[in-house]
Amino acid sequence: MKKLRLTERQRPSLLATLTALAVIGSCGATTAWAQNYPVTPQQRATAQQTAQAGVPLSELAPNAPDEYTIKPGDTLWAISRLYLLRPWRWPELWGMNINEIANPHRIYPGQVLYLDKSGGRARLTTRRGGFSGDGGTIKLSPRTRFDSLAGMALPTLNPSIIEPFLSEPIVVDAGTLDAAPRIVAGNDSRVLLSRGDRAYARGSAEAPLVEAAGPVQNFRIFRNATPLKDPGTGEILGYEAQYLGKARLQRGESTTIETVEDKDVITVVPASIDIIASREEMRAGDRLLPEPPRQLLSYVPRAPSTQVDGRIVSVYGNAVQFAAQNQVVAINKGTRDGIDNGHVLAILKNGETILDRTGARKETIKLPNERIGLLMVFRTFEKVSYALVLEINDTPRAGDFLVNP
Repeated sequence: MKKLRLTERQRPSLLATLTALAVIGSCGATTAWAQNYPVTPQQRATAQQTAQAGVPLSELAPNAPDEYTIKPGDTLWAISRLYLLRPWRWPELWGMNINEIANPHRIYPGQVLYLDKSGGRARLTTRRGGFSGDGGTIKLSPRTRFDSLAGMALPTLNPSIIEPFLSEPIVVDAGTLDAAPRIVAGNDSRVLLSRGDRAYARGSAEAPLVEAAGPVQNFRIFRNATPLKDPGTGEILGYEAQYLGKARLQRGESTTIETVEDKDVITVVPASIDIIASREEMRAGDRLLPEPPRQLLSYVPRAPSTQVDGRIVSVYGNAVQFAAQNQVVAINKGTRDGIDNGHVLAILKNGETILDRTGARKETIKLPNERIGLLMVFRTFEKVSYALVLEINDTPRAGDFLVNP
C-alpha cells in the first residue's frame, strides 16, 4: 500500500477561519466602531492560526457529543448550538476556509460528525481521527465513495421559516415601483382580486408588458413602497414594497388599429394575467415585478468580520411593532457595510429614558442597553438587510441596537 504525503495546501482538514473571530475574539464588544476595516495580511494570518488551533474546550457546550449522526430535519444552527456555547464560532470549530463561507459545510443526513479534543482544543470533522498533527502522512485504503445531491445539504435554518421571505419582502429605490407594470382592471369589473381571478395589466410606453421567449413569465405583486428610515441618522435606506401575491402572464399587451371616419384609431389591449397566489387582496394600481429564480441559500452562522453598530429599522408585517422569536426584522446595515448572509448579531434593548424622582431633585436618566437575544441575516440589499430573530429573552422592537455577538 502506497503512502501519500500531502502538502499543507492539500490536507483535507486544512483549517482557516474568519478574520473577525481572531480579531474580535470572544465577540463581546458592544461599542460602535467604523465599518469596513480592510483585512490585513497579518489579521488573516492570525485568523488562520486560530482556526488551526480549533476552539478552547471551554467553548464547547456541556453535553457536546463525541459523535453525532446528521438526521433529516437537522439545521446547521441547531447543530452549532449542540456543540458550542456560542454557535456563531462554528467556523473555528469546523475549520472553515474564508473563501468557502458561501457554501461551507456540505453536511448531509447520514453523515457522522466526530469531535476531536486533543491538545486541549476542540475540532470537528466528518472523518474519525481526522485532525492529524504528525506532518500529514495518510494511509490510503479502498473504500466506496458517493456524492449526495446538493438539495439534501443541511440547511442553516428551517427552510419553512425563511423561504417565503426570500421572495416576499423587497427593497427598492423610489422610482422602481413607479416604473413597473400595473394592474388596470379585473375581469367582470372585479374591484378586489384574489387567487384564481383574471386581471389585466399594462407596462409603460417604453417597456410594454409583452410575452418573452422561454418559460411562462411569473410576477410578484406589490403595493405601497414604505420608506425604511435609519433610526439613528434619519437616512432613507430604501423602500419596502408590500407583497400581495403572484400572477402569471397569459397574453401580452398589444394594440389594434381601426379606421373610423377615415381616421386610424389606435386602441391599447392590456395584457392578461392570472392570479396564482394571494397573501392579500389586490386591486387596480398594484405593481408587478418579475419573479426571481428560487433561491435555496447555503451559508454558515458566524460573526461579522468588522465591528457592527446597527439598529433594527422595522418588524416585517403590517402594523407590527414588536418582534417575536422566528420573526423577520429589517436592519439598517447592508452590503455597503460588509453585512452578508449568515452574519449573527446580538440584540441590545434600547434602554428607556425616565425621570428619576427618588433623589433630592428630579433628574432625567437613561437605563442601560441590555442584551436580549440574537438574530441572523439571511437576505441583504445595499443599505438594508432582513434577519431572523433566533432567540430572545425579551421583546425586540424597532430602534433596538445590534452589535457583534
